[in-house]
Amino acid sequence: MDNIDVIITRQDNPESDPYEESFSIPYRSNMNIISVLMEIRKNPVTKDGKQTTPVQWDMNCLEEVCGACSMIINNKPRQACSTLVDQLKQPVKLAPMTTFPVIRDLFIDRGKMFDALKRVKAWIPIDGTYDIGPGPRMAENTRQWAYELSKCFTCGICLEACPNVNENTDFLGPFVFSQIRLKNVHPTGAMNKEERLETFMGEGGLEDCGNSQNCVQSCPKGIPLTTSIAAINREATVQSFKSFFG
Repeated sequence: MDNIDVIITRQDNPESDPYEESFSIPYRSNMNIISVLMEIRKNPVTKDGKQTTPVQWDMNCLEEVCGACSMIINNKPRQACSTLVDQLKQPVKLAPMTTFPVIRDLFIDRGKMFDALKRVKAWIPIDGTYDIGPGPRMAENTRQWAYELSKCFTCGICLEACPNVNENTDFLGPFVFSQIRLKNVHPTGAMNKEERLETFMGEGGLEDCGNSQNCVQSCPKGIPLTTSIAAINREATVQSFKSFFG
């Protein structure tokens, strides 16, 4: 292989129409998609020799920790930093994820994921302005599976893979199940357990999940999302009875 052929879906601004441009760059072994995009940025000339603007995308950690470089690669939502060209069919097709607003080219706005976390209070609300001593210990067997849930890095891939996340629904997304479960099992976070469940039992919450299980298959961290979906559904059933008879 002498060259890598790349077809990129581009968009000049949030209101403009998308279009495609093709590029061809020299091949090197073990290149990831980020390195491909950086080569194009050094010399933004299309395959037919036309000078163009540098392609815009988002990145940060370059080691599958920040979630910023999520995009559709050969029709599959993936992380650009951990996707190797040697494992892809050519031409390599790059496009922005469709469930998020496009800012420009492959650069999207994942803000609605963080808004979803705010809605369900996916944090441990502790006032850190004074020393309140060590918190309660978590059982080791609980800590082990909670650690798996904590690997979520809000990359958005589970939302892209989920058929229930679209313009016709308000579904917050599969990742919220695990975040609620993670915070509810925390010895201190449990004090807001009922509030989180009540919020997620409302609009855009668990009732909008169709249990297609695309999320667990696509998650780059292998987070057991379907296990969390089942667990939160059980907890929500108990909470609904408590609310009704309380």
